[in-house]
Amino acid sequence: MTNKLAEAFPAGELLADELAARQWTQTEFAEILGRPVQFVSEIVQGKKEITRESAAQIGAALGTSAELWLNLQDTYFLWKQDQDPKAKQGLHEVATRARLNDLAPMAVLRKRGFIKGSTVNEQATELVELLGMKNLDGTPGLLSLAARRSNADAGLTSTQVAWVACTKKVASALAKPSPYKPDKLRELAPKITQLTRGEKGFTELPSHFAKVGVCLVYVDAFPGSKISGATYFDGKVPVIALSGHGRRLDKVIFTLLHEVAHLVAGDVKEGQQPLIDENDHDTVGDEDKADELAGTWVFPKPLPEFPERFTATWINDVANSQGVSAWLLLGHLQYQRLVPWRTMLAKGSPQATPYLEAWHSA
Repeated sequence: MTNKLAEAFPAGELLADELAARQWTQTEFAEILGRPVQFVSEIVQGKKEITRESAAQIGAALGTSAELWLNLQDTYFLWKQDQDPKAKQGLHEVATRARLNDLAPMAVLRKRGFIKGSTVNEQATELVELLGMKNLDGTPGLLSLAARRSNADAGLTSTQVAWVACTKKVASALAKPSPYKPDKLRELAPKITQLTRGEKGFTELPSHFAKVGVCLVYVDAFPGSKISGATYFDGKVPVIALSGHGRRLDKVIFTLLHEVAHLVAGDVKEGQQPLIDENDHDTVGDEDKADELAGTWVFPKPLPEFPERFTATWINDVANSQGVSAWLLLGHLQYQRLVPWRTMLAKGSPQATPYLEAWHSA
């Protein structure tokens, strides 16, 4: 704990005392320094600050170090500032803003509307509530920085914690879904790619999930969060959150299937920590199994024999026979490295963001 001075004195007063002890007048001291008398007078009266140059001259004349006079001056200024309520409040706000930015990406939260307060105290109150903390000195209660993730060797970043907290806030504002029915979710899973064939089907996904007791939410990825999705229980309600990473519809749909697989497989249970899926995770353990299970839901029946060269006509015909989007089939072929990521076949592929944003626009 830092000890604060009860009182400090201006360096000019201490200089005046030193001159008096030596029985030197200000005029005599000015001559010693080679300075005008006014220069010494203004330092003694506190009207002029001691610079590094003048501190060196005073030290040379009095046989002290230059640092002594600079430190005496700084100590007094800092003490005086500490006596000023307005200055103290300003410093408190600076410290609070620093703490807020340690806990979460405040600029992003304000821009996205998750933090709306105009004052530092209002923003602090909102962030404490958002992160499930008792106060700013505590630990985010939502995750306790210990959520399971595909990269288990590293802790969650503050940006990742904030993103998941925002998904929880979005979920809490939605109508409560029906009681969770795991068997109904398992029945829904293989229908997802067919339901998302058209724009209407994609935008109606949250209602389909709500009927089986799952809350489906979207919060656009925060810069640097590296999260594609998350699955967790908010009380008794399972929540699947998507970040829209990858932007393309086929990538977002597969991420959704991956999160559903975690729930169906029982990787996430009530009372457990959230499971965070990062972009381009290494498929090991539960992640590998979730990818494998999700893969069985992509197409309702086996794909036909692949041609020597994939064409738009072949992709459209096969997608129609499967009842899925042509973009989904193309994405599958690209994921399997049968078609390069950079191909004219992908020209004009739809972006997922407008469809995801429609989930919560009503």
